Amino acid sequence: MNGIIQTLKALADETRFRIIHLLLTHDLCVGALADHLSISKAAVSQHLQVLRKAGLVRGEKRGYWTHYSVDKSAIQQIAEELMKRADQAPDFRMLCRRSVQDEGNIDDVERREFTMCQNCCQQPTQLKDKPENCTPEQIRECHGDEKDHPCVPTREEK
Repeated sequence: MNGIIQTLKALADETRFRIIHLLLTHDLCVGALADHLSISKAAVSQHLQVLRKAGLVRGEKRGYWTHYSVDKSAIQQIAEELMKRADQAPDFRMLCRRSVQDEGNIDDVERREFTMCQNCCQQPTQLKDKPENCTPEQIRECHGDEKDHPCVPTREEK
């Protein structure tokens, strides 16, 4: 998991993403990258260091200069990992009751305990700190018009 996070953080910077884009089609040295990106060679070197640590680029010494290229297998591995996660089945323990009911799995709602809604809501900016402090309008906005809302304590719970 740490590897994919480090890689995605490296790609999250616009300049590093542009470097990857350039290196996908050409092997370039620091000077050429600096010219293409209109930034200093020192800045390019710093970005390349991050990309190297993330395993996305590698350098090859050619005469006086080092030419950099993208490790396409690393890019492919990240893409496969993201696709694998996208294809995973949902974990019903993490869903809000409303989202499960919207999908028509009402029987599952009765059998499962939903931790996301027990302590108020997934959207703390819309609701206040405790369910009993929430207005009916806030609860409706967050979860709709549910009769037995998970965020509202029943009389037995009070």
